[in-house]
Amino acid sequence: WDNADFSRGVGTTFYQEFSTLNTAKPPFVRDVEEKVRRYMRSSYSAAWTLKITWEKAPVYSPWTDTRKTITYQAVLTTDGYRSYILMLYQDRGMQWDYTRLTATNVLIGYT
Repeated sequence: WDNADFSRGVGTTFYQEFSTLNTAKPPFVRDVEEKVRRYMRSSYSAAWTLKITWEKAPVYSPWTDTRKTITYQAVLTTDGYRSYILMLYQDRGMQWDYTRLTATNVLIGYT
């Protein structure tokens, strides 16, 4: 999330916290649990989940078209023992011209 620039009034960032210990789980948390179970092939029941969304984030660059944006989410979740992160990107949503970035080692995801 290194090169997003919200200083020009384009795009927004927001978050939603789900504390689900001993409470009914909303559909979003049930979906996160299902993804963790499927990808990690283990049982999982979330006690806490945080969804962070970067919506229509423009790239940091003075010569970049602010209409070329990206929308993505990071979802952090834990059962109190194990923790996971899901990184979700809008389908065909990467509109940044990465060839014009200062850095040449561009990644989507984390290392």
